[in-house]
Amino acid sequence: MSTTLLNSRDLEFLLYELLDTEALLNRPRYQDHSREVFNATLDTAKTISERYFANHNAKGDANEPHFDGKDIHIIPETKIAWDALAEAGFLSAHYDADEDGLQLPEIVLRASMAYFNAGNIASSGYPFLSIGAANLIHSFGSAEQKALFLPPMREGRFAGTMALTEPNQGSALADITTTAKPCADGSYLISGQKMYISGGDQNITENIVHMVLARIDGAPMGTKGISLFICPKFLVNPDGSLGERNDVALAGLLHKMGYRNTTSTVLNFGENGGAKAFLVGEPHKGLQYMFQMMNEARIGVGLGAAVLGYQGYIYSLNYAKERPQGRLPSNKDPKSAQINIIEHADVRRMLLAQKSYAEGALALCLYATSLYEDSRTADTENQRQQAFLLLDLITPIVKSWPSKYGLKANELAIQVLGGAGYIREYPVEQYYRDNRLNPIHEGTEAIHGIDILCRKVLLNNSAGLILFNEAVSATLSDASTYQDLKDLIQPVADGVQTLNTVTTTLLGNMAEHTDLSLANATIYLDLFGRVLMSWIWLKQAVCAARGLENTSVHEADKNFYMGKLQATRFYIQWELPEIGPQADLLCRFDDVPFKMQADWF
Repeated sequence: MSTTLLNSRDLEFLLYELLDTEALLNRPRYQDHSREVFNATLDTAKTISERYFANHNAKGDANEPHFDGKDIHIIPETKIAWDALAEAGFLSAHYDADEDGLQLPEIVLRASMAYFNAGNIASSGYPFLSIGAANLIHSFGSAEQKALFLPPMREGRFAGTMALTEPNQGSALADITTTAKPCADGSYLISGQKMYISGGDQNITENIVHMVLARIDGAPMGTKGISLFICPKFLVNPDGSLGERNDVALAGLLHKMGYRNTTSTVLNFGENGGAKAFLVGEPHKGLQYMFQMMNEARIGVGLGAAVLGYQGYIYSLNYAKERPQGRLPSNKDPKSAQINIIEHADVRRMLLAQKSYAEGALALCLYATSLYEDSRTADTENQRQQAFLLLDLITPIVKSWPSKYGLKANELAIQVLGGAGYIREYPVEQYYRDNRLNPIHEGTEAIHGIDILCRKVLLNNSAGLILFNEAVSATLSDASTYQDLKDLIQPVADGVQTLNTVTTTLLGNMAEHTDLSLANATIYLDLFGRVLMSWIWLKQAVCAARGLENTSVHEADKNFYMGKLQATRFYIQWELPEIGPQADLLCRFDDVPFKMQADWF
């Protein structure tokens, strides 16, 4: 059975009916483009992914990179895929034309990245990280740093990484011990060890530009003493040519259950006196700068998780349509022909759940990307600021919800295939293994639960939460004009009210009982996610209902829209009600896990 990357009709629906990407053409930055240009870009990404990424997805999983003590070895198809993506301009697609970019909207770039993720999540990790590292230099680097590093990164000669995590610290960045010693020429010498560095070494590019967090000698402890540095694998001469090897050494590769063709590395900086590095921006503001790449990565991780869930959904759907097995419970005739398993009610339930998770997650991630676009290019400063505030609020959910429920979709895909689901001759078991990394990538659920409850809902006097309430209210008003959606309005309205009540209750107790108020933050994150996703699905339902008003709608489009309506109904009637017990648990400050003692285990 062939593997379909994505449902192109769904992507078209999300871009042009849900998010009205075509309206971006009215903005000065995109007036030289057209919908045809956007579509051609997506078609190019799809073609490259089919030819150069999907062709080695299973091979890269079975033949993961290895290190012989001197050199690292990655299957050659990885470099071919990288080169094809770079030559097509995707590493610089979002840059202005005068920076050798294609000046494309962020949402078109990220939708293109969705195709690469669908073809091969592991091989697409290299450009994903490199784009983020280049964006970081572009935003905060000096003119000299931009001139030296950005051209080869945009061309694909240099790759990029983010080097944050240390062996003994994990996500506790405030306690990192990597140090940076100032030199007379204005550079620094970095010493320390970083681990779980995706793409930290490879043999597909001439150079690797590490974006490293370190503490300058004498800097204060905690997050306020962290600075950001550019630390390349090979030093770069003023004319752009490669210089000597820097004091950055691969200590070893980590062997993961998924994403196997993306190297996961332990890097030693300064084994021979110090790795030469260059301060980005001002001292002690490194974590503040790095949050740009981290938040970009969080949305990217969510998108990757959504696409992996989507892949499993498409494959199991096609399988269910073709696999004959059994008969309906009402059929007692053993001589009658078997039916395809999609005719079994429980299989349709599992497929519908997958559809609600996978299509919902993709919609959420592209919606978040549209907010990022608006925060940069919307017509007025107020519109840009509002988009930023709303995006900042929901980013923890954009990362965490697809990571949790995309994985759940993969689990259901395996279940639909039955015994075939957990053998390697079928791709769904790899999708599951690949996706299992995403609930940890870029922060665990607990980290994002604390972030949204302790920080995001409070920022700017809860301006983001207020904007979210206003956005939901607008969608409820839109939905009220369609008879088929009226019974879905009150459950969503009640869900938002429940979210607001729980939020107020938890915040009211936080000053006096901080630890207890945050002890169940992961449940709050999930509750907020269910409400947010109910709104995302209702927005899609409004667009579908609008599409069905067209009397000349084709049968295929009619079926597509009806599928959207049924998935909306499933999510709101099956998934949203779960917030009831969650709200009860949160509002009574259930302390059973909180009071469990380490010695009792």
